[in-house]
Amino acid sequence: MSTEIKPAQSAVAPPNTTLSSLPALGQESVILQEAKTMKVLVVDDSRTLRRLLIRELNLIGISNTTEAEDGVEALEKARAERFDLMLCDMEMPNLDGMGTLSAIKTDEDLRYLPVIIVSGTDTFDKTVKCIEMGAEDYLPKPFNPILLKARVYSSLEKKRLRDLEQERMRQIITEKEKTEKLMLNILPKSIADKLKEKEQVIAASYANTTILFSDLVNFSVMSAKMSAEDLVVLLNDLFTRFDIRSESLGVEKIKTIGDAYMAVAGAPIEREDHAHAIADLAIGMFDDLLEFNKDNKIKMGMRIGLHTGPITAGVIGKTKFCFDLWGNSVNTASRMESTALPGRIQVSPSTFKALEGRFELEERELVECKGIGQIMTHFLNGRLPG
Repeated sequence: MSTEIKPAQSAVAPPNTTLSSLPALGQESVILQEAKTMKVLVVDDSRTLRRLLIRELNLIGISNTTEAEDGVEALEKARAERFDLMLCDMEMPNLDGMGTLSAIKTDEDLRYLPVIIVSGTDTFDKTVKCIEMGAEDYLPKPFNPILLKARVYSSLEKKRLRDLEQERMRQIITEKEKTEKLMLNILPKSIADKLKEKEQVIAASYANTTILFSDLVNFSVMSAKMSAEDLVVLLNDLFTRFDIRSESLGVEKIKTIGDAYMAVAGAPIEREDHAHAIADLAIGMFDDLLEFNKDNKIKMGMRIGLHTGPITAGVIGKTKFCFDLWGNSVNTASRMESTALPGRIQVSPSTFKALEGRFELEERELVECKGIGQIMTHFLNGRLPG
């Protein structure tokens, strides 16, 4: 049970109040303005002392106060609403100041709350223990109004600075997340991770990959009749559908060039079913195009070419990064697209071999490919049942 105390009326700070514990004039003005919105929880089993503390808080500009007569009630109220500071008596029934402080500092939702322990000289050892446990400060009995003001203002100022720091950290984390999301929109995750680790050269060879090129048929003729805005909206709509399908299949979109779309499976993440994944993407892209044409009431055509083989892949650029592919396999895949027929998916011999038995493949004929010569190609018509 607390002893009834009359506050000292001295206008001078007591000996244990140092100049550093008192806010500077400009700083005090800021705190005084913020004190009007601060919420303080006063905890003491003595109603008289609670009222006395609340009166003194009112005199220094803090009018938003709540009372609790012991630690149990204090914890209930602290969990029900958010406070900026707690003034907590050391000696109380049910749950004393040390027990209350311990509960606060071990509660993830309450540990933010600064606590000033109010204690007499006979509980000094407990007060020291409370400071070690994380109490913000302590107020000795009989308390002095000037010291009360200094300790309360100091605690509120420290909390204000901590809140500002936490807000800055939240902003930094938010900006970092935005940056990482933007990077992942440009580069594969494994490549982005290497860039974050500040690797100077990011390049590798991949022995088993399948590459897809697609191109829209008669797009140039149609685009000549459209505004730039309408053209971009249409392409964005179609390519977004392709992007969603690529992501669902675990296929890596490389880039778009005008109305062409390029993707690869097997790099930068190696996988045994790279040809199957790309074949599923190609078939699905025609499904997406069909829905796109229905939604936009147009008749857009497309052809697709696939090739399976080794590539070199890496990051190009210093300021505008680009993950790209090189090698004869890339050229061959491009030729498969350019010599395909509208509405068809043309595959090279190596892709035919990788898909045979699982997909319906239709022999075409020897196709002359620039820079490569004649190649026996097949059309991919779909997956076989089962």
